[in-house]
Amino acid sequence: MKNRMEFLLNFMLRAVFGLIAIYFINSFLQGQGLGGSVGINPVSFLTSGILGFPGIALLYGINFYFIL
Repeated sequence: MKNRMEFLLNFMLRAVFGLIAIYFINSFLQGQGLGGSVGINPVSFLTSGILGFPGIALLYGINFYFIL
């Protein structure tokens, strides 16, 4: 039971901090006049929760790939 609770807490912390990071990265990109913001939605929540910050980089990488 302890392992499950640790996993859930770890997932939620990564997901919440990931969404906060996405928000600030989007704000920074808009301030620089660049397009390419990643939406805050269930997919980005799950991606950042499962993969952490590499997942956020993956979301932005995919987004910039489709822009170009």
